[in-house]
Amino acid sequence: MATIEECRSALDKLSDSLAGAEGDVHAAAALDRSLSCHVTDLDLTFVGRLRDGRIEVLDTVPGPPPDRAQIRLAMTGDDLVAMVDGQLNFAKAWGSGRVRLEASLLDVFRLRKLL
Repeated sequence: MATIEECRSALDKLSDSLAGAEGDVHAAAALDRSLSCHVTDLDLTFVGRLRDGRIEVLDTVPGPPPDRAQIRLAMTGDDLVAMVDGQLNFAKAWGSGRVRLEASLLDVFRLRKLL
């Protein structure tokens, strides 16, 4: 099972990848949205923003997200680490229910370029 530190590191790595992206991926990452990532097996949530092509983690809270973020992700810590490392395909994980993504339809269309 991935640790809190490994999950935080994976989010930082994802943020760095988004910041260095170009073209359609860069445009999709240029959203300004509240974001939460609930790590289900650790029962904690990283709360922050997707802004200027980066993920800014502002807080880590126990349990599910305290507020409804505009973009909400939920998955196990192992799946988060595997996705960021390129070992787990987001579309397949989302389609099978291993990863949950909740956002407006417009945001989902933009985010599909990132994931």
